[in-house]
Amino acid sequence: MALKDLLVHVVNEADSGATIDAALTLAEAHDAHLVGLAIAAPLDIPAYAEAHLPEAMIDILQEREETRLASAKALFDSKAKHAGREDRAEWRVDAGVPYQALSLHARYSDLSIVPQNKPEGQDYRFAELAEDLLVSSGRPVLVVPSGWKKQALGGSIIIAWNGSREAARALADAMPLLEKAKKVEIFTAAPQDIGDLPGADIAAHLAHHKIHVQVHQSVATGISVGDALLNRAADVGADLIVMGGYGRSRFREFVLGGVTRHILEHLTVPALMSH
Repeated sequence: MALKDLLVHVVNEADSGATIDAALTLAEAHDAHLVGLAIAAPLDIPAYAEAHLPEAMIDILQEREETRLASAKALFDSKAKHAGREDRAEWRVDAGVPYQALSLHARYSDLSIVPQNKPEGQDYRFAELAEDLLVSSGRPVLVVPSGWKKQALGGSIIIAWNGSREAARALADAMPLLEKAKKVEIFTAAPQDIGDLPGADIAAHLAHHKIHVQVHQSVATGISVGDALLNRAADVGADLIVMGGYGRSRFREFVLGGVTRHILEHLTVPALMSH
């Protein structure tokens, strides 16, 4: 699968500048069409409170939402023009529950790019959107840390491998990036039931695709697997992490696996995740 249709979720300038930069970097590298999407989310005012709010106050909240959407479009258009991609960039606005609307558009795309959740200062309506999208869209998600600075993306990739269905799905979804990468490493951390040499079989599979990789088996003790992965990514200068995402739907009290949640909370480089 080639990356020819990309989707980037744009919230506002504070949360989405790095995300748009990452999306444009990928769009240029893969000559892809890029859709910028903003969600006009419900104001989520409880019925009992709305009944007592002055109409003027509701009008102010709606005006703020319209201003946010206009600013989001201006940011996307400006960055696309600066990157020389305005002819391959499209702007959309949809309305509804954010993860449901975004998931629908994601199904028409090869990859969705979203900002990392921030514990403070983020619009509460889009909190944990990366996790929701990961398990509801059926498509891979690229999560971009808020502090990411525009640079190469996908030149040095580290793959978190444990032999699971989710890890295999992420690896397959990342193939267009892996085929272009200059350096790829398989990272394993005490995996079970995947052979005497963890990572060797998947390395052989990638070699058949002319992707030559190194295998690193973590023996770090006293730190979590998530920290070991992030430390290894920093040590080898990886600019992208590929990993499976774990969880179940929010309708059933969605709970992500510990490693996935840790990575999403402490992400230092973009991570491509699939569920």
